[in-house]
Amino acid sequence: MELTGLFAPIPTPFDNRDQVDLNRLRTALSRWLASPLTGFVVLGSNGEAALLDDEESDRLVAAAREMVPRERRFMVGTGRESTRATVRATRRAAELGADAVLVRTPGFFKSQMTTEVFVRHYTEVADASPVPVVLYNFTAVTGVNLLPAAVSQLAGHPNIVGVKESGGDVAQIADLVAGTPPGFSVLAGSSATFFAALSVGATGGILALACVLPDVCWRLFELTRQHRGADALALQQQLLPISRLVGSTYGVAGLKAAIGIVGCDVGIPRSPLGPISEAGMAALKEALSKFEKVAA
Repeated sequence: MELTGLFAPIPTPFDNRDQVDLNRLRTALSRWLASPLTGFVVLGSNGEAALLDDEESDRLVAAAREMVPRERRFMVGTGRESTRATVRATRRAAELGADAVLVRTPGFFKSQMTTEVFVRHYTEVADASPVPVVLYNFTAVTGVNLLPAAVSQLAGHPNIVGVKESGGDVAQIADLVAGTPPGFSVLAGSSATFFAALSVGATGGILALACVLPDVCWRLFELTRQHRGADALALQQQLLPISRLVGSTYGVAGLKAAIGIVGCDVGIPRSPLGPISEAGMAALKEALSKFEKVAA
């Protein structure tokens, strides 16, 4: 399985009783399915996966899979702290219809998360997984770094098909591309450096901003693929303020608020996360005002 294109890591909607809101999910998916997005990720970091229990997670996956047509890629985040729990979550996701699983690095025992440990962990998961595995590195959240040396070893496994690198280090993305074989997909996770990542060989992206401005993010992907570098760079620069706001500045709260501003209510984050501040909301509205025609 080669993963090329643009994927949206969709947020998990909650109602006013802090329950997973499948009606809001279906409404949001209907909107995103009208866009050119290649596919979707449920239970990623922006899906607040760490704040959901297994029963909630399975209901969310099942409901999303019912709506997402088979021609769109459907990935499910299944990373857990133990290898055993990751394998169990991966098998459940496959039974519920996942095309692939996105497996974040365990990070609780940070000092012990060596290349050897990561290679052993992911090899066991990939051996047991009924569907292809995509590695997931998000150092800002987990506190550990899945180095290119580990990815290079794991890329030889027949059931490991790609890696999502969510850091903004373009040099590390270039090393991932250089150290993995043809057909192995390197996906960028930062919309702020998406153009740069594509320019050094990334095959696409899993971008939170694609939930807010899917058509604009898709245009950036297409411009780069068409080798229209000047146009792509100009669009990347236009996207930079909103990219930062829904990314490192406000995170999940910023993402959900931004989706609401463009006309789709996905609720607020689950506690202990809180809603965005008034100042943050004003900053989002200002940044998104430049894209009103596209977002309408």
